[in-house]
Amino acid sequence: MVKLFRLLTPPPQWRIPVMIVLGAFVGLGVHVLYLSKALSYLSDDPKTCVNCHVMAPQYATYQHSSHREVATCNDCHVPHNNVFNKYFFKAKDGLRHATIFATRTEPEVIFILEEGRQVVHNNCIRCHSQTLTDPKLAAKVPNHAHNTQDRVCWECHREVPHGRVNSLSSVPNARVPVPSSPIPDWMKDYLNETDIK
Repeated sequence: MVKLFRLLTPPPQWRIPVMIVLGAFVGLGVHVLYLSKALSYLSDDPKTCVNCHVMAPQYATYQHSSHREVATCNDCHVPHNNVFNKYFFKAKDGLRHATIFATRTEPEVIFILEEGRQVVHNNCIRCHSQTLTDPKLAAKVPNHAHNTQDRVCWECHREVPHGRVNSLSSVPNARVPVPSSPIPDWMKDYLNETDIK
């Protein structure tokens, strides 16, 4: 351990410059985490999804759906088989979303990936398993067993919960929370003062 520490420690003449560079990288990293509202992604608050403006149609349609009262975005879009898988999936998906957004390659029409489709389908079954196995429904609904097997839920329930959302233009008058500005108040005041003069 001591040998490793000595190996990684820069020579005395380089210690100050290395500390300055490392401090700059750490400061930049903390600033990026602050600007991206990284801590909000650990929560289950649906408003987190509109940190990225591209998700506005999905948020708006979710707010008008029956699921709004009983489920959050994470209840459907994140696995719930164990806590490690949940946060691993959130981190992996979040990094993919952040990369797409940062490189400005987000598609105009958003479609869920296959892995996400499987997660959503499993969560439909997790919440609605009693409906799928209800003996009264099986007795009264024609082809109940056939209609609940070997297909994904949205083959029949296409409008749940997002409707036929395809792009920002599909909900032009949507009311979604506007993310707060990352500019500190003291800097806004300074900018306003310099604009006046």
